[in-house]
Amino acid sequence: MVTTKEAGRKGGLTVKRKYGPAFFSEIGRRGGKKTSENYGSEFYSRIGEKGGEEVRRRHGKAFYSLIGKKGGKSRAFKQYRFDF
Repeated sequence: MVTTKEAGRKGGLTVKRKYGPAFFSEIGRRGGKKTSENYGSEFYSRIGEKGGEEVRRRHGKAFYSLIGKKGGKSRAFKQYRFDF
């Protein structure tokens, strides 16, 4: 017996083979546009805040400091590589 998760994965892989990865980008873009039309830009702010609260609850405030430093180092490295 196949679980729902396995069936979804198989279906997704079949669609990917048939239509290509760009298909997923396109349907995601369309879905985001429609969601924005239906709920407004404030909706994204609210769900972003909820997500941030959950990350803080799970990982603590120090987590943000750590990922900020990692991002800063990555950004600095990219700038350093391409500045002539």
